[in-house]
Amino acid sequence: MTHDQSISLGKRTITCDALESAATIATDRFSLWKTVLNDLQLARMVEVGVFAGEFASRILQECPAVSSYFMIDPWRHQSNWNKPANKSDADFLAIKQQALSVTAFAQDRRVVLEGTTTEMAHLLPNEGLDFAYIDGDHTLRGVTIDLIRIWPKLRTGAILAGDDFCPSIYQHSPQFEPTFVFPWAVHFAEAMGCPLFGLPFNQFAIIVDPQPNNGFHFYNLTQEYQSTSVRDALEKQKSENT
Repeated sequence: MTHDQSISLGKRTITCDALESAATIATDRFSLWKTVLNDLQLARMVEVGVFAGEFASRILQECPAVSSYFMIDPWRHQSNWNKPANKSDADFLAIKQQALSVTAFAQDRRVVLEGTTTEMAHLLPNEGLDFAYIDGDHTLRGVTIDLIRIWPKLRTGAILAGDDFCPSIYQHSPQFEPTFVFPWAVHFAEAMGCPLFGLPFNQFAIIVDPQPNNGFHFYNLTQEYQSTSVRDALEKQKSENT
């Protein structure tokens, strides 16, 4: 981040520096967020889309400042979710058991919320969380619900982050619904008047500090995100298939 891109408000400057620093040293998404959480000593967080609990287990092990970890996942087949991770109910039962097993060491710090974001968000404290990690549905419908439902649960200065911020909406084969984390998260950050960071390993972070007149900026730290136009994504896919 160049000097003229820096954000002047004190809390946001600290957070921006932490994100940029972590991005330069991270070897994967786990090390990226471990560094951010530890540098900022973030204590209360939610993960949307826990699946088998790999991310939750790593964070709970390596981030001792995290005192409350809310785990939201329906762990059931979704009839309206056309993605490869949509397993049978029997498969999801085993996946849930795996998630609970690998996080059992932190039973006093985790809060298991079995259900969709719509079903469970009301159980989160309003403006009470320091960090949210969105790794759920990823369709246009899903990411819209996740970001809008979780936003009011974050305090000013918190981070709304997520996975699968892919430069292309075509994360999977054409038989599946496109992944719209990018560019939708960018448009959401602009609507909220907040800065968004495009980070390595297809990660994003929005700093929750609304400034409607001048707060939005897309810090494209990886230079992978060339256009937020869905039309451009469609044209690119068409050209690659011809």
